[in-house]
Amino acid sequence: MLIPRRRFLRSAALTGLAAGTIGFSDRALALAPQRPAMLTHDAFTFIFLTDTHIQPELNASKGCLDCFRQARAANADFTIQGGDHVFDALGVPKSRALTLMDLYKQTADTLGHDVHNTMGNHDVMGVYTKSGIAPSDPLYGKKYYTDNFGAPYYSFTHKGVHFVVLDSIGITPDRSYEGYVDPEQIAWLSRDLAAMPVGMPVIVSTHIPLVTAVEDYAPPPGKAPAHQGTRVKNAWQVLELFDHYNVIGVFQGHTHVLETVTWHGVPYITGGAVSGNWWHGTRLGTPEGYLTVRVEQGRVVPDYVTYGFRSVDPKNT
Repeated sequence: MLIPRRRFLRSAALTGLAAGTIGFSDRALALAPQRPAMLTHDAFTFIFLTDTHIQPELNASKGCLDCFRQARAANADFTIQGGDHVFDALGVPKSRALTLMDLYKQTADTLGHDVHNTMGNHDVMGVYTKSGIAPSDPLYGKKYYTDNFGAPYYSFTHKGVHFVVLDSIGITPDRSYEGYVDPEQIAWLSRDLAAMPVGMPVIVSTHIPLVTAVEDYAPPPGKAPAHQGTRVKNAWQVLELFDHYNVIGVFQGHTHVLETVTWHGVPYITGGAVSGNWWHGTRLGTPEGYLTVRVEQGRVVPDYVTYGFRSVDPKNT
């Protein structure tokens, strides 16, 4: 069966007046009953695209270019890139990592508007020992990302909505990675949220999910991984903060599936992947695509949009 080019899926949890997409969560209201009515803001649209995994192979660079050209036509106010810009900086020589970054940045210029970037695990350089890159290299680890995109975590405000971009990548002592938000960042997040006007809507971007059920969708791996790389291992510390504020949506990447899980009234929306199954077709039913997100009346209304990519080496899962 052919997949429609546009509007492949819209999560049932986000259709109409679905629970969890409007206003404060019940727990947030209980914790802070003195809060005034939610602040109003102008409606607008942004793009959330994630897991581009650009590379010269598998027509990936053309796929990214086609995706960005289509996304530009949506006339969104800006794009949030959800991480894993390249494939891959973790375990390749430095020359390859630098070439991939150059290729990504040249292609991303096609979007033609502001892009707010989120760090992905494949966006840190040389962490795997097979890369041959020493930790003393000036671009080792997250420096590769920050030299190209700036701060690993930050916030900004747009038309009365506060956006928070998190760094969910923890680099482990044994030169691997895990989903982790470190104490310094949690302290910053606490201060950042506390400084907002009371009732301001908040939208969050994280690469590795805070909340996901993806581990239930496929058989478990034959060998348990050494680190928790599927989700943020200390997510509860972040979720506890969110309970006190008007968080209207959390956008996530990493798993390459389209999924919404609602927790304490907040939709945690995993936004598929521009690369689908790493440029091999459909990943657990989700084809290559991205989200257009309408922000209106204190809620987010996302729509997953495909862009017609056809893998030269399909290996659908």
